[in-house]
Amino acid sequence: MTDPAVTDSAVSDAAGEHYFTADPSVPFTRVPVRAQVWGRTLDLTSGAGVFAQGRLDSGTAVLFRETEPPTAGSTYVDLGCGWGVIALALATARPEAEVWAVDVNQRALVLARENAASLGVADRVHAVEPDAVPASLTVDELWSNPPIRIGKPALHALLATWLPRLTPQGRAVLVVGKNLGADSLQRWLVERGWPTTRWASAKGFRVLEIRPREAVDSGGGCAGD
Repeated sequence: MTDPAVTDSAVSDAAGEHYFTADPSVPFTRVPVRAQVWGRTLDLTSGAGVFAQGRLDSGTAVLFRETEPPTAGSTYVDLGCGWGVIALALATARPEAEVWAVDVNQRALVLARENAASLGVADRVHAVEPDAVPASLTVDELWSNPPIRIGKPALHALLATWLPRLTPQGRAVLVVGKNLGADSLQRWLVERGWPTTRWASAKGFRVLEIRPREAVDSGGGCAGD
């Protein structure tokens, strides 16, 4: 049986470039995509050189099916936003929220901004490079289908940079392919003091909830093993 996580990665690399390239060289063609997110339909635009061209990828689809939209907080981050579907789902689900859609891929940021404008949420969705996020910004919720293909050391460094921004009552929600290291990532997080719970396991993906280090009790632990 084909693993959806591996298939998504292979499709994204088909042009010979990784989707986390800052300036993809493939021609910039826009492709419409209809995404089902938390019970609503969003008509958006994807593009060549950006993760999940022309479709909602399998992992993000699992993320939306296995979770509910946030009901607390007002500052969210979509880390590795691609064309912005998670950021836009957050913004449409929480009209009072400010959402930072973060990516290194310039083409992804263009698409995320265009999609935010088409949905009328451009005033609340900030599609920017990581360095453009204010250093003082704290985050109520961080959602991500993280860029696993950057490699384990780089992924760990990415999370170690962003997770400390969580407010004391905040959380991060990640979807990671089981065969792409979801369980080892969960162990790594717990070993470094980030309480991590496996919320769901579906179609070859894990959905993980991560709480701030301040939330660790004396027992610690890793749910779902």
